[in-house]
Amino acid sequence: MVGKLLIYRGLTPSSKAKDLMTDFYAVIGNPIAHSKSPIIHHAFAELTRQDIQYERVMAPLDGFAETVGSLIAQGFKGANVTVPFKLEAFEIASQLTERAQDAGAVNTLIFTPQGIIGDNTDGVGLVRDITENIGVSLKGKRVLLIGAGGASEGVLHPILAAQPAMLIITNRTLDKALNMVKRVEARDEMVYVSVQAHAFDDLQDQQFDIVINATSAGLTDSQLPLPSTIFAPNALAYDMMYGRITPFMAFAQQYGATVFDGLGMLIEQAAEAFYIWRGVRPDTSPVIEMFKQAQPSA
Repeated sequence: MVGKLLIYRGLTPSSKAKDLMTDFYAVIGNPIAHSKSPIIHHAFAELTRQDIQYERVMAPLDGFAETVGSLIAQGFKGANVTVPFKLEAFEIASQLTERAQDAGAVNTLIFTPQGIIGDNTDGVGLVRDITENIGVSLKGKRVLLIGAGGASEGVLHPILAAQPAMLIITNRTLDKALNMVKRVEARDEMVYVSVQAHAFDDLQDQQFDIVINATSAGLTDSQLPLPSTIFAPNALAYDMMYGRITPFMAFAQQYGATVFDGLGMLIEQAAEAFYIWRGVRPDTSPVIEMFKQAQPSA
């Protein structure tokens, strides 16, 4: 599959002088040309003085495992994984971290002589953005998580570990939300948090301090069927999408919530991957600020 491997920007290890000792990483997806990961990781490398090269790699839809094998053969040290390959990354990993097992998906790969380690940094990225960048604690809060797909699964346990007073999962297909609750209940360490699954219609008389949209509704500009009364005073409304005002964000702002998109989560999950690979935790604040300044004004 080496001939089909499409690498955007930069050089492969075989095309650089070996005495430079540059370590190579990549983000794998399809499509992938839009990915901001190279910008983020090169910024981290500059901030921490790490000698790395980071590329975008588009894998064929039926060739993810072969693409990973090609990168390993070329000497890459690790990779991030994005749509639509997070489940396949989970399957090919020879070792999974607890975070990856909880999420059922992998977004970070570490290539070692002993095999491929799979991790998931999405949840820690979300929690760190909310608690450290935005400055809102999840502890003791009433949290609503919208969606029961892969994005929601990826952040579920890190949210619970932050000890909210309660977590309600809502989804158009209630059975999927109920299955998430059942899996939580099977873990003894999570019983101190009240976790429930509700249909959208069951939210009429409830209010939440933090509302997190983990659905892809923003991609199609779809409005979620949420009651306008769900936002408690001073509520935070967080959409895991970034780079645009989604209908969810506009709706939440209209009804008094403070609104944030997922830009900080994107950068924080990347910082966690960088730390896994390099053993150095980059300061994310200048990178977040760089992206904010680059966004067109409304």
